[in-house]
Amino acid sequence: MRFRRLDDADLQGKRALVRVDFNVPMAEGHVSDDTRLRAALPTIKALQAKGAKTILLAHFGRPKGKRDETQSLAPVAPALAQLLGAPVAFANDCIGETAKAGVDALAPGGVILLENTRFHAGEEKNDPELAKAIAALGDVYVNDAFSAAHRAHASTEGLAHLLPAYAGKSMEAELDHLEKALGNPARPVLAVVGGAKVSTKIDLLENLVSKVDFLAIGGAMANTFLFAKGLEVGKSLCERDLAETARKILAAAAKAGCEVLLPEDVVVAHKFEANAPHQTVRTAHVAAEDMILDAGPETVAHLAEKMAAAKTLIWNGPLGAFETPPFDRATVEAARAAGRLARDGKLIAVAGGGDTVAALNHAGVADQFTFVSTAGGAFLEWMEGKALPGVEALKA
Repeated sequence: MRFRRLDDADLQGKRALVRVDFNVPMAEGHVSDDTRLRAALPTIKALQAKGAKTILLAHFGRPKGKRDETQSLAPVAPALAQLLGAPVAFANDCIGETAKAGVDALAPGGVILLENTRFHAGEEKNDPELAKAIAALGDVYVNDAFSAAHRAHASTEGLAHLLPAYAGKSMEAELDHLEKALGNPARPVLAVVGGAKVSTKIDLLENLVSKVDFLAIGGAMANTFLFAKGLEVGKSLCERDLAETARKILAAAAKAGCEVLLPEDVVVAHKFEANAPHQTVRTAHVAAEDMILDAGPETVAHLAEKMAAAKTLIWNGPLGAFETPPFDRATVEAARAAGRLARDGKLIAVAGGGDTVAALNHAGVADQFTFVSTAGGAFLEWMEGKALPGVEALKA
C-alpha cells in the first residue's frame, strides 16, 4: 500500500494538524497510563525537527457533542509535556478564535493540544463545516491515530480531503506491519483467532480463510466449530445456532486450500473458577457435565509446530479463559513459542485486539513480537478486509 509519509513533506514553518489517540485512562484527574502519549512522541519530534508547529487533535470519552468538563483533555497537556521534555500549550476549543490564538502564539517547533473534538456534534457526523473550521488552523494534516482510522469523523477523514494529508510515524509503522502480515506476506501465513464468540468474528474468519495458509481457532469460539462437526461440548460456552455458519466457513477454507486447526485435546472442569479441579481430555471425550476452558498440551504442541513452519503469524484472541488460572496455560505457552521465533528472526509475528494485548502482556512476550497493535476495532476491521476511511484518505 502506498501512502504519503512525513519524510516526503516540506514542513518548515508549516502548521501541522495532527490527529492522535489521547483517549487515555485517567485516575483522580491525572493520566494513569501514558502508553498512547508515548506512541505520539516520534511524530511530534519529527515535526519539531522539521520546524513545524504541531497542533494536536484528539477525542476523549463520549461527551455526545456537548462540552463536558469531566471529559476535557486539559490534564493531558502537562503529562505530554513531561514526556516530551518541552512545553505543551492547551486551547479550550478545537476551532474558533481561542484555538487560532493558541496556534498563532506558537513558535516553529512548538506544540499545542486542542480541546476534545467530540465536544462538537459535527465530529462524529463528519460534518464538512466542522472539518473546514478545523482545517483553517493548519497547512497540512497528519493522521497518527490508526485506532480511530475505521471511523469517518471530521478529524479522521474529513480533514484529510481539505489539506495535504500524511501518515504520522505511529500510523506508518502500523500500516507497514499490517502490509507485511496480510497485504504482501511471506508465506506460509498462520492466523490464530481466539475469543468467546464466533458471532463477533464471522467477517474476520470469512476473510482470513481466503488469505492465509493455516487458521487456528481457539477459545470458546472453537467449541462452536467442534459442535458443528458433531462433537459433544457439554456445558461449554457454544453458539449452537451458528453451527451451519461454522460449517460454511470450514467449507470455504477447504475450497481455498486453507488448513483449519481445531483443538485436539482440551482442559475441562465442572466449574468456571480459579484453580477449579480440572483434567485434560481428547475433544472426542468431553462429557455432558464438562466445560471446555482451555486448549490442551497436544493442541499447543501442534500449534507450535505450525508456527515453526510458518513465515508470518497474525494473532487475535486467546486460546482459553486466560484471565482465570490455570486456564491461561495454552495461551501463555503458545505466545511464548511465537515470541521466541519472532525474537530469533524466524517469524514475522503481528498481533492485535484488546484481549490479545492483555494475553501477550500476561505471557510476558509482547515485546518479543514483531508488532503489537493496540488499535482494537480498527485492527479487527483491517483483518476483516474492510477499507478504513482514515487510511484510504492517506493513499498516495
